[in-house]
Amino acid sequence: MKKILYTILIALFVAANFVHAQQEVGGPNKIWSYPVVYNYDEQVTWYFDLSTTTFVADEEVYLWIWSPSEPDAGNWGNSSEFARLTNEGNMIWSFTLTPTTYFSKTVAEIAASAGFWFRLKDKTGSKQSDVTNVPYTSFSSFYTANELIRAYPEAPTLNGGLSILFNSNLVPGFENVESVHFHSGMNNWAILQEYQAWLPEISEKTKLKNLGNGIYKMDLIPSKYYNNIPDGFVMENITFLMVAKDWFVNSGDQVINAAEFIPPPPPVFRFFPLQISKKDFLGITRINNEVGINKLIYTINAGNTVLTGEFSGNVSEIKGFIDLPTALQDISNINEIHVLVKDNTDRTISDTTMPLKTLD
Repeated sequence: MKKILYTILIALFVAANFVHAQQEVGGPNKIWSYPVVYNYDEQVTWYFDLSTTTFVADEEVYLWIWSPSEPDAGNWGNSSEFARLTNEGNMIWSFTLTPTTYFSKTVAEIAASAGFWFRLKDKTGSKQSDVTNVPYTSFSSFYTANELIRAYPEAPTLNGGLSILFNSNLVPGFENVESVHFHSGMNNWAILQEYQAWLPEISEKTKLKNLGNGIYKMDLIPSKYYNNIPDGFVMENITFLMVAKDWFVNSGDQVINAAEFIPPPPPVFRFFPLQISKKDFLGITRINNEVGINKLIYTINAGNTVLTGEFSGNVSEIKGFIDLPTALQDISNINEIHVLVKDNTDRTISDTTMPLKTLD
């Protein structure tokens, strides 16, 4: 009986020391990947923000993962070098892998698995994180969605990753092209990264990854991809074309609004009053104007008479009145006027014919 009690006490003592030896450090604050979306046979880097754990800043941290497979099986007490994470600083660690290679699994096998389940640990296993899952975003729906462009995330940030998918099947002329390139700029082309076919390094930088079946992907981090970004820069959008090699064909202008940017309400243009006669002043107004639009330029044809002029304003409003009574007082036998309004970029804002009321 004493031996049994002694054995139980020894077991409890060892168990208590084992629990103490495996210090729980908590779970990652955030996990993300670059590229943002990827196939299982593509190289990817996972990032772990461990600022909410009790790992220390200069700690060597290792990945212990058992799903879809367990590459470092049997080495809990002495993790292999291939499982060591890279310390990126500021309590961020990273791990770069190609899932099919690292797990010795096919794409189909990984897709059918429970996902990427792991702990992070020190080399000897005396510290371990919570059991956690690396999130994975499938983009297989894009292949049949009939969408020209899809962005992950929908609203990117200046310092975050961005993956842009392009379905070239929806643009005639992209069939069998040698390569597709990303001709782009931030904030309506203000900061450019052009596709320059005659420069090999630029051609390579702007080249999209061919995923097969006419689907292409561009991966970038805006703050690293674009050069000469000024201090304090706020990214509002990325404007771009997908371009076949040597500019044989392109996708047409595309835009992705940034997370930092709240799109303004759309412009609104109107005449007032809506019914006019020769004795009325015609009012013109446009609110919520685009940046750089500060004039409305009008041309009015009334019979053989042509009236021209312009109104100035700002982003909030451009507004003015046209003196029809003075301009049309000596003109008879007209029952309508034609009004053409353009902005200061020569873009047509309104092209309309307005009937004139007959006065008693």
